[in-house]
Amino acid sequence: MYISVFALVFLIGPAAEALDNGLALTPTMGWLHWERFMCNTDCDQDPDNCISERLFMQMADVMVKEGWKEAGYEYVCIDDCWPYHQRDNQGRLQADPKRFPGGIKKLADYVHSRGLKLGIYADVGNKTCAGYPGSLGYYDTDAQTFAEWGVDLLKFDGCFMDWTLLGEGYMNMSRALNQTGRSIVYSCEWPLYQWPFQKPNYTAIRETCNHWRNSADVLDSWSSINSILAWTADHQDTIVPAAGPGGWNDPDMLVIGNFGLSHDQQESQMALWAIMAAPLFMSNDLRNICPRSKELLQNKHVISINQDPLGKQGYLSGKVDGFEVWERPLSKQRLAIAVLNKQEIGGPRGFVIRAAQGWRVCKPACNVTQILPQYKDMGVQPMFSKMVVRVNPSGTVLLTVVPVSGDFKEVYSMEWQDTSVRHHNNAFL
Repeated sequence: MYISVFALVFLIGPAAEALDNGLALTPTMGWLHWERFMCNTDCDQDPDNCISERLFMQMADVMVKEGWKEAGYEYVCIDDCWPYHQRDNQGRLQADPKRFPGGIKKLADYVHSRGLKLGIYADVGNKTCAGYPGSLGYYDTDAQTFAEWGVDLLKFDGCFMDWTLLGEGYMNMSRALNQTGRSIVYSCEWPLYQWPFQKPNYTAIRETCNHWRNSADVLDSWSSINSILAWTADHQDTIVPAAGPGGWNDPDMLVIGNFGLSHDQQESQMALWAIMAAPLFMSNDLRNICPRSKELLQNKHVISINQDPLGKQGYLSGKVDGFEVWERPLSKQRLAIAVLNKQEIGGPRGFVIRAAQGWRVCKPACNVTQILPQYKDMGVQPMFSKMVVRVNPSGTVLLTVVPVSGDFKEVYSMEWQDTSVRHHNNAFL
């Protein structure tokens, strides 16, 4: 499995043209309420954490004040449970009047005044996942409503919909959004709901959506992160070639700064989401986040990898001795390498960096920079370097390597076939 992606990533472009709306040329960054705040609508008992305009205004304020906007986090996104349980007399969605007394237009104006953008949630079916009104039969009406409100992103879920009609529904909403004339990033869940029945058509998905969810919702746990990584690796031959400027695979929210991950595991999620060219939607409480988690989420070097303009998604290049190595080609002939220690017992373990498949670009040498866990210039390393990185249990070392001389692309295109046996055995050098 690894070898075909290895060839595809360097030798061909995306499988199809991206959605032609000029948006999401790099992975979208922002904040999304769902994993942390879920469907908490009890503003009487829990006014600080319920889904209300107050919550989103406070997050917008913090994003500007605490450096999140400057770091690149641009969207403040509402998930499920914002609407009233009925449409208005004109058939339009309306916000819950108690929790959003000013309405979504006022909230959008507030977010825009902070130099940020507003995202909203709806569903392709007749109800949202939490049972609020869905958009089935109202695609044009809802798209126009969102545009009039000043919405900048739509997360479009797939609950309560006949799976055979998913494609039609998602394409119809894509068309409706484009016809409003407003620039609205379109975040789909089409493949997530189609995979249980048949392999999705990623050419059509990429032509329809700016990013798309593939696998199960993230939870605040290391086992959840592991399962998302495993699903991605198992399906990378299909999904990696589909990603690129304007359209991205979305492995779901960053849960960094919550309760379930150790700091090493938080670094692993941040590093691997950067390798996967994933949209970076935090779901946490920015009003009360620990300094180490904040520093990690705002790490400019990791974000730079995630936002690399070449727009190639990374992939799992192999496994050996309890390590996974993930690699991503970057602009300016650079390569990002993430070494994940899969063991959850013992102490730090050493990994010889030249065992990474991507090290083959280092003819005769590479300039190596460690990005995580600490930024460090590791100097020029020869092709047969004995350099070892030590990786904590469930932690990740993230590196960038730059060939000192030689042709980066030529090395890959000439040598990938020579490694097929080792890749087939999930081993390295």
